[in-house]
Amino acid sequence: MPAWKKAKMPVVSTAKYLQDQYKEGMPVVVIDLRPVDSAKAAHIPGAVSIPAADLPNMKNAFPGSKAAPVVLYAETQSEAMPSFAVVRGWGFKNISVLEGGFPAWKNSGAELASNQLATEIVYVPKPAAGSIPVAEFKQIVETMPGDKFILDVRDEDEAMQGMLKGAHNIPAQDVADNVDQIPKDKEVILHCITGIRAEMAYLTLKEKGYNARFLNANIEIDKDGHYNIAAE
Repeated sequence: MPAWKKAKMPVVSTAKYLQDQYKEGMPVVVIDLRPVDSAKAAHIPGAVSIPAADLPNMKNAFPGSKAAPVVLYAETQSEAMPSFAVVRGWGFKNISVLEGGFPAWKNSGAELASNQLATEIVYVPKPAAGSIPVAEFKQIVETMPGDKFILDVRDEDEAMQGMLKGAHNIPAQDVADNVDQIPKDKEVILHCITGIRAEMAYLTLKEKGYNARFLNANIEIDKDGHYNIAAE
């Protein structure tokens, strides 16, 4: 995902992902790009109405934090892509388009709202569910307590450039098929480069009954295992 974003490729979120974020109580900026009349008739709960034609002039209405998760949707996925390019051009790092557009949300059986459209973006960040404070992560890395298991979910080529001392590497996409290598009698502490893949792996382990948390921050590790963490 980090490489995909760096290459400025389009990013999509599924209706299920957005539902899960709502269920977890996580703040998400959801923008309805359709004409106001269509949006009023039926929309995703909590969505803010900003028609696509008006979006380029709305930069100052968006959150100050460029790490804020932003999901854009229109009637079709392709219709939202030009707006995606605009908002990403403003520097937002966690922006995506709803896969399948508004019909995908309706077809998923998720809740719909009408005549409750917000016109102002309100974003109050909160720690992601399952995230570990940076200070506690550092303490674990430095002391390596026996009841913790540090899991590096970067790809193998990334891990070969340097790993935290005592960490174990299983790429995020392989975690589900390699749980036999992960102890259940220890708390699993996951990290990647930005926290995105670590969160995905965390959700996988959570579903399988593991006690786990993940680092939701940027981390750089050199070949000697020295590291630097910059929270978003």
